[in-house]
This record gives sequence, C-alpha cells and structure tokens, in this order.
Amino acid sequence: MNKSFLKFGAYVGSLPVLFLPVSVLAAALPPGQGIQGAQQSLTTIKEQSGVGTGAQELPTLIGRIIGLVVGVVGILLVVRIVQAGILYMTSAGDGKKVDEAKKLMVQNVIGIVIIVSAYAISSFVINQIATATGSV
Repeated sequence: MNKSFLKFGAYVGSLPVLFLPVSVLAAALPPGQGIQGAQQSLTTIKEQSGVGTGAQELPTLIGRIIGLVVGVVGILLVVRIVQAGILYMTSAGDGKKVDEAKKLMVQNVIGIVIIVSAYAISSFVINQIATATGSV
C-alpha cells in the first residue's frame, strides 16, 4: 500500500482524539438534574456564547469553523516538524535521510506560512463583510 495513504489514514484516524475533551464535558452536570437541567444548562451556554444572535451568527460560525480547521492543520504540521526533527537526529550521518528530513522541514514550514496567511486573509475578508453588512 502507498506510504502517503497510510500516513493520511493515521492522521484522519487520530482526529477523534482531539475531540475527547468535548465528550468529558458531558459529565459536568450534577447527578439527579435529568433532562430539564441539561436543557437549562444548554440554554445558558447558548446565551453566554452568543450563538443564534441574528446577523452575527453566520460570520461567527464561519470564523469558528476556519479557526478549528487552522488549529487542527497547525497541530498536524507541528507534529510533522517534530517527526522530521527526529528523522534528522536519528539519521546517523546518512545523507539520504538528512536530505529527506530537511525537505520535510522546509515543506512543513511552508505549510505553516500558508495556513497562517490563509487565516489572516479569511479573517480580514470576514471582518470586511461583517462591517459592510452592518452586523458588527
């Protein structure tokens, strides 16, 4: 099987681990509150987070999705840089492994620059759209 396909599968397979803290929050309700307490807690969280506040809902949602994607990709790129560093340190002078590690580091740094640039551009565009529509 292709190595890049296996690496991609490993990354996609590890994504659910990032969402484990969210599942832990389900245990925050005191025992005995039942469904009514849970609904009340969800309503309180919704009001405090500002979700569903009319015109700001779509830009806020888009911004949160972009932030989530940038965060996940950033974490993956940092992991790849560490992996390239380990490959570099364990190359034991093998020129082929050193060149491969350097190539991986350059590719990952370029990826981080692209991700940060994409985030900055999308943030600017969303702010300009929100300002133009009067939702800010």
